[in-house]
Amino acid sequence: MAAILSVLPLHLRAQPIGIPSMGAASSAELSPALERTLGDAIMEQGRHDSTYINDPDLNQYLTDMGHKLVAGAPGGPWRITVFGVRDPQINAFALPGGYVGVNSGLLVSAQNESELASVLAHEIGHVVLRHIARGMTQQTQNSHLMLVSMAAALLAAIAGSGDLAMGMATFGQAAAVDRQLGFSRQAEQEADRTGFDMLRRAGYDPQGMVQMFTLLMRQSGLNEGAGGNAYTSNHPLSIQRLSDIENRARELAPVHHRDSDTFWYLRAKLRVVQAQDRQAREEALRQLRQDAGSLTGVQRSAAWYGLAYAAWKNNRFDQADTALQKARADGIDSPELARLAIQLASQRGDLKSARAQAQAAGTRWPDNQAVALARVDVLQKDGHDKEAIQFLTQRIAQWPDLATLHQLQAQSYERIGEKVQARRAMAQYYIQTGALSTAVEQLQQARSLSNDFYTQSELDAQIRDIRRRLDTERELLQRFKQK
Repeated sequence: MAAILSVLPLHLRAQPIGIPSMGAASSAELSPALERTLGDAIMEQGRHDSTYINDPDLNQYLTDMGHKLVAGAPGGPWRITVFGVRDPQINAFALPGGYVGVNSGLLVSAQNESELASVLAHEIGHVVLRHIARGMTQQTQNSHLMLVSMAAALLAAIAGSGDLAMGMATFGQAAAVDRQLGFSRQAEQEADRTGFDMLRRAGYDPQGMVQMFTLLMRQSGLNEGAGGNAYTSNHPLSIQRLSDIENRARELAPVHHRDSDTFWYLRAKLRVVQAQDRQAREEALRQLRQDAGSLTGVQRSAAWYGLAYAAWKNNRFDQADTALQKARADGIDSPELARLAIQLASQRGDLKSARAQAQAAGTRWPDNQAVALARVDVLQKDGHDKEAIQFLTQRIAQWPDLATLHQLQAQSYERIGEKVQARRAMAQYYIQTGALSTAVEQLQQARSLSNDFYTQSELDAQIRDIRRRLDTERELLQRFKQK
């Protein structure tokens, strides 16, 4: 949201609107199509933000959790995409169009998977209740100007005369629409209750929401003189809200949810990822060493994995390999450990071993995107681009929404001289990431490179289709700009 919000006057960004309980948002005011257009444009720029965590392990884990939660949501079907932001503060936020950002600090601070899921469920609650759409279309001067400013910025970008990235701030500073809207306590309680029901139906422990709210309120109290904490400043907690969730949880039978192994491995990795200065890195390593010495089972393995990941990032490959072997002690293994082992072998130049490990890991964990991407990386480094293209074609059929697969396929097509196919693949990548104008440019380049009548006809048809989509977006945005 930072890119869009950068066009707003500062005095407008600081004033909360407050959203009362008022039923469903009017589709005539902010349709789901326009909301998605806004969200796609924000994320298209946001992926270039320095705090965006481009990690396939994390992206798949968070989005899978989001899908699991939203399956029990009212209405729908809902399109939810969850992504990670490198920021040690406990925070999460919802953007237009079903995008939800999760700070690394939230996952690191969560003591179990249900605590993490409870915050994500609350944010998804804002999405399914369309609180964002309501807030952006409140008939107040501030919200009207906010929406007009967004529409104007998007129209300029579509026309190629604007730069949405101008003045980009980090997600953690300004990306959350809900921070600008200032949801009322009543709206927050609505999101609590909807999120609580999603949490329960997805099989997580509802006590996780009680535990997380308690932690947030305690931290807010401890940091009151310093302005509270990031999450409670955006989502004001109260004794009433905590009591409401406690009462609801008390009425249910106890739930014994088993945390996934991935939760612990990602928690350890993000402890390293979010440590940006020397002091923070030393503290992260100290905590991981302590956990490696005091915990058992998967949690101990995850701590060693965190240490191995930190060493790998610093090109200390022998140290990383030693820590990785300790993480795999007692027969413990996981796709996260397998991927790091593949990366280690690859960076040491042992591509034969890396390929063998990647193939074995893909057979064992065929639904893991990070393992599949590690295999593609090895194939490309080893010069097996035709095999990589074939493998990527199969993975695109398996994960049609994973845009990076098309980008990787374009790279391999380019290396083997298939320039038309390379640009068509890149166009698909840009289509899926919301950069429609750039997709048209790629398809036009492909057409100019092709001498085949049928291929040119296909490309002409695709260009016309995308231009119609752009015209539809312009029409939607122009309507709001003129209001």
